[in-house]
Amino acid sequence: MPEVRIIAKNFMDMVASMPTMKLDKLYENGFICEAILRSLPPLAKKYVIQMLQIDVPVAAKLLEEWVLPDGFSKHRVAIDRLVQLRVFLEAVDRIRLQRKKGSAVRITMPEVRIIAKNFMDMVASMPTMKLDKLYENGFICEAILRSLPPLAKKYVIQMLQIDVPVAAKLLEEWVLPDGFSKHRVAIDRLVQLRVFLEAVDRKNEKTYKVNPTYQRSLQKLLVQGGSLPRESMPSNITVRLPTLENLEAYALEQWECFLLQLISPTQVDKPLNISSSLMKVFQRRLLSHRDKEAPKLTESGFQFLDRGVDAAELISFMLELSFHVIGEAYSINTLTDFQRSIINDLADLGLVKLQQGRKGSWFIPTKLATNLSMSLSDSSSRKQGFVVVETNFRVYAYSTSKLHCEILRLFSRVEYQLPNLIVGAITKESLYNAFENGITADQIVTFLQQNAHPRVAERIPSVPENVTDQIRLWEGDLNRVEMTEAYYYDEFPSRDVFEGACDCAREWNGLLWEDSKKMHMVVKTEN
Repeated sequence: MPEVRIIAKNFMDMVASMPTMKLDKLYENGFICEAILRSLPPLAKKYVIQMLQIDVPVAAKLLEEWVLPDGFSKHRVAIDRLVQLRVFLEAVDRIRLQRKKGSAVRITMPEVRIIAKNFMDMVASMPTMKLDKLYENGFICEAILRSLPPLAKKYVIQMLQIDVPVAAKLLEEWVLPDGFSKHRVAIDRLVQLRVFLEAVDRKNEKTYKVNPTYQRSLQKLLVQGGSLPRESMPSNITVRLPTLENLEAYALEQWECFLLQLISPTQVDKPLNISSSLMKVFQRRLLSHRDKEAPKLTESGFQFLDRGVDAAELISFMLELSFHVIGEAYSINTLTDFQRSIINDLADLGLVKLQQGRKGSWFIPTKLATNLSMSLSDSSSRKQGFVVVETNFRVYAYSTSKLHCEILRLFSRVEYQLPNLIVGAITKESLYNAFENGITADQIVTFLQQNAHPRVAERIPSVPENVTDQIRLWEGDLNRVEMTEAYYYDEFPSRDVFEGACDCAREWNGLLWEDSKKMHMVVKTEN
């Protein structure tokens, strides 16, 4: 790029007039990068944020499509400023963001760890209205961003400042041809979580835009930051707090005993004093009763979803707990009425420990609560596995836990049990029984992989492929047809009304089928 002489009118003009080598060296300081970002015009800031995760050149014509026609003059000013400051590097028909090793635009965010996969699947399965309400919480938006695949994170950051739909074909140009499979996974996940809203325009081309509620909350969090609604209590008020070791032992005992009592009550030596309200919730949602049969675990038995309360409030509080410090005491008086109503149930589950003092009562978050926002891929958070699966479908579990034995019984046939060894086999009959109770093949495979014994955990794959493939094939035999509740609409008064209804249904991702000639359409019941 040829040197351009700039007459300094202000401090940033002086920076722009510096020699290329010195300016690049200056950008090795993250604080200077942030100062440059703050000095840019609003539209230029948007371009930097949108292109921050893009490593390939972007066509200038493509950037022009990001603004309305009446904003082209501002677009030209923004691009000129970015090129003058060498934030953007200009080449023939291409513009890309200046990237130096070790340099970055410093954006302050609260420290949030990734939410576990099952928790995110539960969030994705929520009704549209409740999910949008959930996105009013900035912490949840940030946690979901951290939980996304790397490419999906890039898409969110790039489109965070774009308020208009972006064509699907345009998004495909942001990745190399060999990355299309990852692109498809990223888009599917974003649509499932309603971070991206999918629609089809009048030209019958698919478009995506960021969920406005999610967009506003995340923008606010990035600019203003966030803080929890409560602080820990001083040590002179709280006395005799449990040690971290005692707290972890308490949480593990509460949780395992609860699960064992839920799955197989006859195996519990000392039933826990779990509130009847919580047990009713789990028995109604997680267990199915049939005449003259014992209760059986259903699909939601692998997930925590309280159907009797507002799911958005429940998840918000659970996520709040994951940001607290383990072993610190927090006053009960800082909780809302809803949070107070469920804090005892969470204590029964081992997520918190309740204590009473002379000057008030408080709760102490345990490791179970903070692990709600921990990544399944974080090897430091995993416990040592205990399961070995062989190619002949035999299962060996090196464990003394009754809970482990009962979990294995959900999808395998336990043949015999020694003091420290459980031996079983995965059979077609045992898997069909699990599938009938709502447990999926992916959940079974994930359980076996995450709990693989150290001797086999380092193998790739840790569970033999013939076993995982067969588990999924047997599940496929039972799931040949997918049923979706829907409404059928016809007899529209005019074509304009029909097209307007179709556009609305597409915007909410609820259109299943349409016949434009006869003006018929089918829409999901939930929409």
